[in-house]
Parts: sequence; C-alpha cells; structure tokens
Amino acid sequence: MRKEESLAKEIIEQLGGTGNIAELASCMTRLRVKPVDESKVNLEGIKSIDGVMGVVEAETLQIILGPGIVTKVANEVAELTGKNVQSVDESSDNPFEGLAHKTKAELNKKNATPFKLFLRRIASIFIPLIPAIVASGLIAGITNVIIRSGADPTSTPVQVLDLIGWGLFGYLFVFVGINTAREFGGSPALGGAAAIILYNPKLADIQVFGDALLPGRGGLIGVMLAAAFIAFVEKRIRKMVPPAIDIIVTPTLSLLITGVAALFVLQPVGGLISDLITKGLLGLIDMGGIVAGLILAGTFLPLVVTGLHQGLTPVHMELINTIGDDPLLPILAMGGAGQVGAAFAIYFKTKNERLKKVIKGGLPVGMLGIGEPLIFGVTLPLGRPFLTACLGAAVGGAFQAFFKIATIAIGVSGIPLVFLVHTHQILLYLLGLLVAYFFGFLFTWTFGFKEEMAKNI
Repeated sequence: MRKEESLAKEIIEQLGGTGNIAELASCMTRLRVKPVDESKVNLEGIKSIDGVMGVVEAETLQIILGPGIVTKVANEVAELTGKNVQSVDESSDNPFEGLAHKTKAELNKKNATPFKLFLRRIASIFIPLIPAIVASGLIAGITNVIIRSGADPTSTPVQVLDLIGWGLFGYLFVFVGINTAREFGGSPALGGAAAIILYNPKLADIQVFGDALLPGRGGLIGVMLAAAFIAFVEKRIRKMVPPAIDIIVTPTLSLLITGVAALFVLQPVGGLISDLITKGLLGLIDMGGIVAGLILAGTFLPLVVTGLHQGLTPVHMELINTIGDDPLLPILAMGGAGQVGAAFAIYFKTKNERLKKVIKGGLPVGMLGIGEPLIFGVTLPLGRPFLTACLGAAVGGAFQAFFKIATIAIGVSGIPLVFLVHTHQILLYLLGLLVAYFFGFLFTWTFGFKEEMAKNI
C-alpha cells in the first residue's frame, strides 16, 4: 500500500469514518476537513498518526502534513470518501461555501475578536493569490540577479524573464479588487472594475480643485476600499431593483456611484492610510533599528500560528509600491529561521526517533520558507522550544534591521528569499539567516529543550 493511501485511511478512521466528512480541502501544507459530527473525531488519534505533523482547530479541522504529500493524501481521501477536494488557492480561506453560516458561528465561539476577524478577511483576499505572487516574485528576483551579474537587459531571454516575473505585479490590483468584492459578497467583476478606475492612466488628465488626479494613489488599500464599497452598494441597490431589470440597473448604478466615491473619497482615504502605514513602519525601523527588528521578528511566529500573517500581504505590497522595496519582509523572515535553528538543536539532542523523523521531514521545507510543519509538528507541541525559536528569530531580525536589508518583491522566506533582496545585500541577508539559525539553536540547546518534553510526542 502506498504511503499516502495508508495515511489517508488512517486519517479517515480517526475522523470517524467516510460518512463523517462533510467537506474536504487542501492548502500548501494542511488538509482541511469539515466533520459532520465533531464528537466522532479522535483528535489525539490523528495527532499520533505517523506522518501527521500537527492539528489545528480553527474554522475547519486542519491536519498538518507538509507540502507535496498533502495534495496526494487529499486526493486519496477524496477518492475514498467520494468528496470533491477543493483548494484554498481557488477560493477563500474557508472554501466550504455551503457551510458559511456554520463557519461564522464557530468563529464567534473561538474568541474571534473584531481585529482577528478583520485580519482573516484581509488574508482571505490574498491567500488565493499567493502561488502567483510567489512564482512571479521569485522569477523577478532571479531576473534581477541575472541582470546585476552582467547580462544584457535588452537581450530577448532577459526581457522574456522580466515580462514573466513582473507581469502579475502590474495587474495585481485587478485580482485584489476581484477577490475583495467576492469576500464582501459582491460581484467579482465589479470589484475588478472598481480597481481599474483607481489605476486608469487617464486619471492624470482629470483635474479636481486644480490638481491632477494620481493613478494608483492609495495602492492596494484604496483598491480594497473601493471593491468593498461597490459590493456594499450593489447588495443594497439589488434589494430595491425589480428582478426584470436587475442585470442592467444594479451593476450600472453600482459602478457609477463607486466611481465617483472612489475618486473623491476612497482614493484619498486609501492614500492617507497607505502613508500612515508605510511612514509608521519605516519610522519604527529607522528609529527603533535593532530594537524594532527584535520585536517584529520575535513576535511574528505567534501570528503565523493563528494564520493571520497573511493579512500583512497588502502591507508588504504597499511598501514596495510606495518606496520601491520592502524592509519588513527580511525581518519577519527570521521567524522561520529561528524555527529551523531550534529544530536542529532538538534533532541533535533528543533520543525520540519519532520526533527525529518529524524534524527530518520538516527541516528541508522549513529552510525553504515553509515553517508550519516545524511549528505544529515540533516546537509548538513541545512548548518551550517555540519560545526559544522566537528568541533566535528576534536576534536575526535585529541583524536584518541594523543592515536595512530589503526585498524588491514578496515571496516565500528562508533561502529562496535571497533572490528577492537587493543584489548587493544577498550576502548580508544570508549572514542574517545564519545568525537566526545559530541563536535559535543556541537558545534551544541551552535551556529550551529537555528530553522529558518529548515523551508525549
């Protein structure tokens, strides 16, 4: 029996059987399941399955399996249960459309503060875009390294790479508008249309109160405001318009009202918010320096645990749009590096073979910027190593902040981020990565791990 087939059968058994699975989805590292009856699920049994790196109880039951294997297991579960497996990348953070009202009720039960709900909503806008952003950013970064290495930027191969890498970022605002409108219950196409209004080059030909309008003012924040507004307007107009003329009247009035509101209200407000965010972060990094790096990197992993870190995507994009690069991403990337260092320390110190096996599976992807297997399979269940990993990350973040390392695009962290930092900063970034590895290892080896912690792993 193949490994993924065996793993799928064991998971189904602990979930309460094929009849207890209502919906099924997968993301980069997690198998997401919606049980029919949660009382039939054996959580401890799932956690004890060889190959399961951890379990998260959130909107859905999320079983951490790791990249690559999760897709294969999801397909096996789908075949055994007859359920269609959906991808988080193709929908929202909660891909189970028929269970929206249940999800909302569950969120309210799980200490969902307004701020957490807001971040989740922002995250659900950008999560479907992550594969394209990562791929485009990595290609753009590699192209930048090639050009800086002496290649002719006007040569056809380099131009093709440049087109492929930067193409998405030129039209990202449209995708954000589409996803925002969908998230707020509106028509996705109208969200895209609202976004185009704010980025249309013809804005520069229009003068308001003697000043020309600025295309792209407010960036993605302005786009999200406009797309959320058009969804709000569309839903209210639809309630008043007879069904016979809805297809003509509702979208027309929604776009017209939103267009005027976007240019005179939403874009200026978006610009103000954008300025506050970018200036605030840059001021914190510049004034705080090492201290700012310590705090930002040291507190990032708890945000990853909740899944709310995806809500920072528009912040990264706004920094790039406003100042041309992103000094925040290299700092936060040290969170994963601290995890890697801590995991190495545990691996060399523990005698628990199962724990060693989990670490061996999580370390390669952890070094490539995907830290969830190590977080949920190793450091978080052990407790104290999670804190020492945060401390190691903090030291690495202080290093990145001190040398003002910045990226030209966004993508996964870890070693692959080397292609996205400024070419003259590559060695410094790698050195900072090693610093985080080293201190994550040192803190965990010195006082973060004792063998008795691994007894229940």
